[in-house]
Amino acid sequence: MAKDRAIVEDIDRSLYDFRYEEKDGEFYKIKEGLTEDIVLEISEKKNDPKWMRDFRLKSLEIYNKSKMPNWGPDISGLNVDNIVTYVKPNTKMSGTWEEVPDDIKNTFEKLGIPEAERKSLAGVGAQYDSELVYHNLQEEVAKQGVIYTDIESALHGPYGEMIEKHFMKLVPPTDHKFAALHGAVWSGGSFVYVPKGVNVEIPLQSYFRLNAPGAGQFEHTLIIVDEGAELHFIEGCSAPKYNVANLHAGCVELFVGKNAKLRYSTIENWSKNMYNLNTKRARVEENGIMEWVSGSFGSHISYLYPMTILKGDNARAEFTGVTFAGAGQNLDTGAKMVHIGKDTSSYINTRSISKSGGISTYRSAVVIQNQAKNAKSAVSCQSLMLDDQSRSDTVPAIDVRTNQADVGHEAEIGRISDEAVFYLMSRGIPEEEAKSLIVSGFADSVSKELPLEYAVEMNNLIRLEMVGAIG
Repeated sequence: MAKDRAIVEDIDRSLYDFRYEEKDGEFYKIKEGLTEDIVLEISEKKNDPKWMRDFRLKSLEIYNKSKMPNWGPDISGLNVDNIVTYVKPNTKMSGTWEEVPDDIKNTFEKLGIPEAERKSLAGVGAQYDSELVYHNLQEEVAKQGVIYTDIESALHGPYGEMIEKHFMKLVPPTDHKFAALHGAVWSGGSFVYVPKGVNVEIPLQSYFRLNAPGAGQFEHTLIIVDEGAELHFIEGCSAPKYNVANLHAGCVELFVGKNAKLRYSTIENWSKNMYNLNTKRARVEENGIMEWVSGSFGSHISYLYPMTILKGDNARAEFTGVTFAGAGQNLDTGAKMVHIGKDTSSYINTRSISKSGGISTYRSAVVIQNQAKNAKSAVSCQSLMLDDQSRSDTVPAIDVRTNQADVGHEAEIGRISDEAVFYLMSRGIPEEEAKSLIVSGFADSVSKELPLEYAVEMNNLIRLEMVGAIG
C-alpha cells in the first residue's frame, strides 16, 4: 500500500484572523477612493499645519501622474478607487489600557501586546485602523529625554520643526506611486527621538492592526537616533482575513547619527487579502550602525525592500530577513544598500521558504558610488521550496562605480535534502519532526536575532505539521 507523501501544512493564522465587526457609530469611515476632497477631509480631521496640507495635495498630484510599479508581482487586482483610506475608531488616544474601548483592547490583549509591554518593553504604541489608540513610555526612559509619541501629536508640539525637516525626505513622494499615495493620505504612526549619548536599553514597539475590510493603512514612522545614541525598535503588524482587498502602504524613515546604532525588527503577519506595499529607508552617518531584522509572512502580494544609505565614512549596515510564501501568496522582498561614504560595509543575509504554489522572490541591490573607496559588501540569499508547485527566484543587482571595493554574492535555491531527512531518521527522529527541524534551522538566522517573545511568535508562525512518510 502506497504511503501518503509528507506534506507541510499552511501556517495556522487563527490567532490573527479573529475580528470585531465595526458597527455604525463606533467608527468613522471616509468615502472610498482618492480625490482632492478626500485628502482635504483627512487633513482637516488631522488639524494639519498648512505645510502638511500643501504636502498632501502635492503628493496627490504626483500620485495621479505616476505609473503603477512594474518591477514586481502583478497588482492589477488592487483598485485604490475601492479602498477606504481613513477609518477612525470613535475614541481618543490613551496612555492606559483601561481607557481603551473594550473591543479594541480585547484585540490587543489577544495579540499579547499589553503582556509584552509589562515584561520586556520600554514603550508601546498601538494603532487600530488609521489611528493610534494607545501610546505609553516608561517614566525612567522619558527621564533620559527620549521622545516616543504618536507623530501627529509631535507635529503640533515642540518637535514640529524637526518633523517638518525630516518628513518624507528619505522617501519622497516622487519615489514611486505608492509613496505618493502615502504622502497624500498618511495617518497614524510613531515619532521617536533619542538624544545624544542616550542608550535605550529596553526596546520600544509599535503594533499596527488593520481591522476594517476594504481599507488601507498608511502609518508613518519617523525615528531619529542622535549622535552616540542607541535604540532597538520593534514593529509588529497583523490583520484578519477578508474576501476583499486591503492595502498597507506605510512608510518608515530612520535617521542614524554619528556613532549611533539602531536596530529595527519587524514581524509582518498580514492576512492573505493584503497588498503590502510598504517603504522603509534609513540614512547612516559617520561610524553609525543600522541593523534590520525582518520576518515577512501573510499578505497576498508584498513589495518590501528596506534601503540603507551609508552616507558617512565607516558607516555599517546589516539586513537579516526570512520570508514564508504559502498558497495564494507572491512575496517580493529583499534589501538595498547604497554606499556613499569611505570604508563603509554592508551585509545582506536572507532566507525564503515557499510551499503550496507560493512564490518567493528575493530582490536586492548593492550600489557603491565612486567616492565610496574601500567599501565592502556581502550578500547571501538562500531559498527553500517544500514541494513541486512552489517557486523561488533571486534577482540581485550589483552596481560598483569604483575599483576600490570588495563585493561578494552567493545564492542558493533548493529543496529539503532527502539525505538530511534520512540521517535524522536514522537517529530515531520521525520524518515529520526531522523536516520541522530542518526548516526551523533554515530560518534560525533570523529568529536568533529577535527578542525572545518575538522569536517565539515567528517560530509559531512557521510551525510546520507533517503527515505520512517518505515515498
